[in-house]
Amino acid sequence: MGTWALTRRGRRTARQASDSSAMEAAARWGFVARGVLYLLIGVLALRIALGDGGQEADRGGALAEVAAQPLGQYLLWALGIALAGMALWRLSEACFGAAGADGHKPRKRLFSLARFVFYAFVSYSVLSFAAGASGSGSGSSDDQSEDVTARAMELPGGQWLVGIGGLAIAVTGLWIAGRAALRKYHKHLKARALRGRTGKAVDITGVAGGIARGAVFAVLGGFAVKAAVDYRPDEAKGIDDTLRSFADTPAGPWLLALIAVGLAAFGLFSFAMARWRKI
Repeated sequence: MGTWALTRRGRRTARQASDSSAMEAAARWGFVARGVLYLLIGVLALRIALGDGGQEADRGGALAEVAAQPLGQYLLWALGIALAGMALWRLSEACFGAAGADGHKPRKRLFSLARFVFYAFVSYSVLSFAAGASGSGSGSSDDQSEDVTARAMELPGGQWLVGIGGLAIAVTGLWIAGRAALRKYHKHLKARALRGRTGKAVDITGVAGGIARGAVFAVLGGFAVKAAVDYRPDEAKGIDDTLRSFADTPAGPWLLALIAVGLAAFGLFSFAMARWRKI
């Protein structure tokens, strides 16, 4: 058997592995874990809007809520492992292509690679929290943002790096919100998820959740750009401070409450994706 045939056979075997039931299960449990985190962040943000600002509305606050529950430590490990499964699924998409007619396009693979990096980091932070480490999972997202921004600005051209990074995050947020408003997620869902009352529920949570999530990322990126322009790392904000900033607008706590409900809706939408997403 020639080298070309062996290479082709190896690629086919790898592709079959990426399409396996185990990989599908990893992806679906990953969506469940993502849903839990967003649902909890939404609830924490709603508490802040209602005047109870004791707990931070970010990943660290959500993990603290999970840890406080019965068997919380086991739940943390389950969340971290599920998110690792999500990361592996995104990596398989980057390597072998995603589901759908355009899943093999370089742009799609690049997006999958970026998502792999993101979910790998989130998984690591959750597992670090579960292991009791004072790492990225347990710390304040606001303190982390300021620290990362300050370190980045110390690099050659650091001000530009922070500004470009913030702009990229802001544009990503607008892209997320726009795709949600246009219901672009329909092409990723099985047909039965879009029928009748189920379809209405999916659209309500998908649109509201995606717009809220996109708005948070857009404002988060905006703060990073402002920090770069003013050369003040302390102006960079994490998820918690970004959410609280919505309450400082003329709309007051009502806008924060609306965003909080949207984030919780995105958590519910993630559960729908866990059940009906084309893997």
